[in-house]
Amino acid sequence: MKLIALTTVSLALPLLLAGPGRAENPAHVQQLLETNLCYACDLSGADLSQAHLIGADLRMANLEGANLSESNLEGADLTGATLEGANLNSAFLTNAILENANLNEVDLSQADIFHAVVTGASFEGADLSQAQIVGTPISIGGD
Repeated sequence: MKLIALTTVSLALPLLLAGPGRAENPAHVQQLLETNLCYACDLSGADLSQAHLIGADLRMANLEGANLSESNLEGADLTGATLEGANLNSAFLTNAILENANLNEVDLSQADIFHAVVTGASFEGADLSQAQIVGTPISIGGD
């Protein structure tokens, strides 16, 4: 019995002591940066800060916890994408398509959101402080 417990602990210990790792698929990050096309890619936790992603195809992409601060997403298609917990501080989202996207707990502070499509998108707990929102039907408030 002690041998089983010792084996279990020795196998689990490296997992418990390991620091938080990056979850994104490096090949997907490279694909996005080279082609601007990344349908259903795993970019979770990726550092895409200050990236020029104008017109990028990010439909159904997993961007959970990604850093997109100061990135240019003008005209990007993020239909059905998961951005939960992502950092889009000071991002540029003019004409972006965020239809049915998950933007819960996203930092959109100081972002420029002009004429974006947000039909069916979820913004629960999103930080929109000091964001400039023009021609985009995002409502803030209670039920």
